Amino acid sequence: MRRCSPRSSTDGGNAAVVRMPGSGFPGVVVQGDSLHILRGDVAEVAKACEPDDLDEARQSTGLLLANLDALLAQYEAALDEHEIPRPY
Repeated sequence: MRRCSPRSSTDGGNAAVVRMPGSGFPGVVVQGDSLHILRGDVAEVAKACEPDDLDEARQSTGLLLANLDALLAQYEAALDEHEIPRPY
């Protein structure tokens, strides 16, 4: 693993917005346990879709979307705070 010195735009929580040296835009660094939870959420959606359990799939999808929305909101708030345009 190569060492580098990213610049943090946010602190705390299970994710941070950081800009890697040489990168045009910041990214989101997610802790391993949070990444594992997101992966598990996707697996629940996939499993619920197999037996056509649409209610379970909708519920799992809603939780996954809420988690991703929170990460995106944190990212966008950090960009706004540092007056960085959004890459999308």
